[in-house]
Amino acid sequence: MTMRDDFEKLSGLTPPKASAEARARALAAAMQSFDEGEKNSSATQGSSFPVRQSSIFNRIWSPIMNRKLLAGSALATLLVVPAAAFLTFELTRDGAPFGERTQEIALKDETRKDETRQKPEPQTAARKAVAEERARQEAKTVETPVAAPMESEAAAPAADAMANSVARDSVAPLSATGGMQPRMTFLPAPVAQEEMQAAPEQNRERFGKADSNPVKSVATDPVSTFSVDVDTASYAFVRRSLMEGQMPERDAVRVEEMVNYFPYDWPRPESVAQPFKATVTVTPTPWNGGTRLMHVAIKGYDVVPAEAPKANLVFLIDVSGSMDEPDKLPLLKGAFRLLVEKLKPEDTVSIVTYAGNAGTVLEPTAVRDKAKILAAIDTLAPGGSTAGAEGIDAAYTLAEKAFVKGGVNRIMLATDGDFNVGPSSDEDLKRLIEDKRKSGIFLSVLGFGRGNYNDALMQTIAQNGNGTAAYIDTLAEAQKTLVEEAGSSLFAIAKDVKLQVEFNPAAIAEYRLIGYETRALKREDFNNDKVDAGDIGSGHSVTAIYEVTPKGSPAVLNDDLRYATAEKPAAETGANSGELAFLKIRYKKPDGDRSELITTPVTEANAVPSLDQASGDVRFSVAVAAFGQKLSGVTALADYSYDTVIDLASAAKGADPFGYRSEFVNLVRLAKGLGGSRK
Repeated sequence: MTMRDDFEKLSGLTPPKASAEARARALAAAMQSFDEGEKNSSATQGSSFPVRQSSIFNRIWSPIMNRKLLAGSALATLLVVPAAAFLTFELTRDGAPFGERTQEIALKDETRKDETRQKPEPQTAARKAVAEERARQEAKTVETPVAAPMESEAAAPAADAMANSVARDSVAPLSATGGMQPRMTFLPAPVAQEEMQAAPEQNRERFGKADSNPVKSVATDPVSTFSVDVDTASYAFVRRSLMEGQMPERDAVRVEEMVNYFPYDWPRPESVAQPFKATVTVTPTPWNGGTRLMHVAIKGYDVVPAEAPKANLVFLIDVSGSMDEPDKLPLLKGAFRLLVEKLKPEDTVSIVTYAGNAGTVLEPTAVRDKAKILAAIDTLAPGGSTAGAEGIDAAYTLAEKAFVKGGVNRIMLATDGDFNVGPSSDEDLKRLIEDKRKSGIFLSVLGFGRGNYNDALMQTIAQNGNGTAAYIDTLAEAQKTLVEEAGSSLFAIAKDVKLQVEFNPAAIAEYRLIGYETRALKREDFNNDKVDAGDIGSGHSVTAIYEVTPKGSPAVLNDDLRYATAEKPAAETGANSGELAFLKIRYKKPDGDRSELITTPVTEANAVPSLDQASGDVRFSVAVAAFGQKLSGVTALADYSYDTVIDLASAAKGADPFGYRSEFVNLVRLAKGLGGSRK
């Protein structure tokens, strides 16, 4: 109850009306009491004092007023002068003026902000309340000069308590150096809205850093070598970022993974004896009139389900505390349930979890006992820190236990990548995976969640485990990756696949590989079978695009070398004078150790006069490549608008049975709205 409410309650007490007889008796009693004095009056009931019980204020003030004027004046002087001196000393302490000092105290009194807002002028309010109460008391005294009835006597202690409360509320806070300071009546400065908001969670996502490929001169560096990449994680992550209303981090954008996310109907090899076929198309560059695009498309042999080998799969599942989010462990469980439904009855599944330490949830179990496998998946629950390395060891042990010779032996690691216990550096885990892959067991990675998503680590694990990396942000993405593309995800038809392109200096002045920055190899690595590279699964499509500058084009960026030899290139006089470039592909069979070579010359016969005359798949992949480069900040596309990307992709959508291409067009529209200066 507030102070004002207490005063109003007291003021509402109505004393009984006294009769004339009662008034006379009271007046006579009062006069008799005054004449007899304090010594002759008897003690009141329930009190040890020899006088009527009243407030402490009356007990102190009445004797003073009964003294002579001289004694009263002297006493007043003794009280007032020291109090005034003390107050003056405190107000002028430290040499600060009154206004500045009190304002400083008011600003520092942060602990009483809420109280100050409710009572912006407590001293004024207290004085007003006391004045009102005194006015009421004086009015009652004039109206009723006799002793108050019992009802008023009962209210006296309440009045005393209220007066004490008013006094406490009126007391100024103590200064830092001691003494009391007058309370300021200014309202405190408003708290900024940002300060009242909860601090955002720290973003601990990690992406590998790689600068975009530079433009290289054919005169000094005519050969380009890289490993294939069939991962799709980057596109799914970019999509999630845009759908959440934010532009993706540039390091999260890998153009080759965005291009290879989509299914393409490239020409297929005729038999498993030739695991894949290469198709090259040369078109004008839509964002640079002085260059051309050399589009290299590879299609893997598609294994018929009846011919698919037996699979031995180990689900290595992260159940650490960081996976306790709806888009992590619950989504992961749904994804693996979809995969189990896709497997054949004779395939086997094992489940290993890790969180603090690794544990086997399910020994190798045939898919014909599907209920047991699904029940094991349903029991998974999060908790603990992440001992990923220990889990990988346990998974390889189970995979070796159920190893299928000539079949598919693969570990499926599902995690957000937050390895915080055990060997957690990328290099330590890389060495661990490299040692284990020699056993013929591949390792693929499925990434989940946001906030602490460790993309860099998962790329390292997948690349060195002869596996693939995908990012699962929705159950629909799990359906695409693990069901619709199960063959390419699980059944490898070639491993350590490398591409090398040699450009003819008589026809091409410069070139730039679009994407594949993290897959670059040295020239000598191409023929070195000990150097690891990417794998291609059943029916997989791989697309690589070069932007090349023809000899003599005004778009050439590099000057001729001053001291270069003036010898005529041998290619101009030989049988290869009509070639633009020479494509070489080296690969190993899944169970082989020696590589095989496929070569394809690139000539003007592979060229089309305009991009519109290229196939729909070529045009759509070029649109995706343009979008990825814009997201990653490639300066060559600074003037190529999102609207142009939308037009190019929309015209090349084709049948689009699953709606992937329509979704892409919508993502470009979102990026246009969010991009700002990157439009």
